Amino acid sequence: MNYKDDKRIVLTLDAGGTNLVFSAIQANEEIVESITLPSQAQNLNKCLMNIEDGFSQVQFKTKKKPVAISFAFPGPADYPNGIIGDLANLPGFRGGVALGPMLEERFNIPVFINNDGDLFAYGEAISGYLPHVNLLLSMAGSPKIFRNLFGITLGTGFGAGIVRNGDLFIGDNAAAAEIWVVHNKKYPQAPAEESISIRGVQHEYSIRAGVKFEEAPTPKQIFEIATRQRQGNAEAALAAFQVMGEAMGDALANTITLIDGPVVIGGGLAGAHTLFMPTLIREMNGTLQKLNGDKVNRMELKAFNLEDTAEREAFLRGDVREISVPGSGKKLLYDPLKRIPVGLSVLGTSKAVSVGAYAFALHALDTKH
Repeated sequence: MNYKDDKRIVLTLDAGGTNLVFSAIQANEEIVESITLPSQAQNLNKCLMNIEDGFSQVQFKTKKKPVAISFAFPGPADYPNGIIGDLANLPGFRGGVALGPMLEERFNIPVFINNDGDLFAYGEAISGYLPHVNLLLSMAGSPKIFRNLFGITLGTGFGAGIVRNGDLFIGDNAAAAEIWVVHNKKYPQAPAEESISIRGVQHEYSIRAGVKFEEAPTPKQIFEIATRQRQGNAEAALAAFQVMGEAMGDALANTITLIDGPVVIGGGLAGAHTLFMPTLIREMNGTLQKLNGDKVNRMELKAFNLEDTAEREAFLRGDVREISVPGSGKKLLYDPLKRIPVGLSVLGTSKAVSVGAYAFALHALDTKH
């Protein structure tokens, strides 16, 4: 399922606590210059007026009637019904706001709303990371094909999405893949997001460098300190990203044990992958100890860092062998190495979300009958 040649147009929105950014997608590409309006986060009526106005302006620019509106919006929300709940970064939304139905009445076209982590994973599954991995395997002569994907986004929060055999899996309560609240290995009383986020990196640096949290550098600056591009406590900076990597590896090991699929990473903090990825992979490939003292692998799978040349080659090579069919002269290729790649977004986070929103709307329209 790929809509790169589809001529239908879908209106999109990137909603944040400060700005609302509107655009239109056709054939997986943005076809108009985006329009930015203030979120008016404290005032629901002004926010809703700007949402209507933004979509109206983009629709006028397209010169052609769109088939749907599809976009990411913060949760909690009843996404299938388009109802937004109590939002932290848009406090004007309280008690349940029927945003989807409102837009459907205003524009007389279907409206689809999802979580940004879901749409990121869907975009990468449709035309980004997942086809990229399968192409690499095919070029390497491997018989292995992946059909599922788990996507995570790293930034102000720790988001995720699940794609199963080409379909976005959102769960019965539209709450699937809410990985932010899983167990935190470093701080068991806290959700994982407290260590796997911008504030998590700053928190660890501030502790080790002996500075107040409010005075901690940005994650970009902490990365530069760790890589000796900026003055500061390099040891504390490196440790900050390693703690994030360990917490992330723990969360992913638990998740992938249930999902069994490749992992793609997006979001602003993904740019520091050289500092956290080795720790992440080591944690995923670690061991647990049974009560009798015996050790078992943390996962039945082996994780490989697709951004590392040696690990990528080992992942693609696998353990392919030729076996005979009993009682027959036939030969088959067999690869017993259960493995998954962990790598970075191919499309870029923002584009992946847009492609995901576009594909989700068209897939829903094409399969509703």
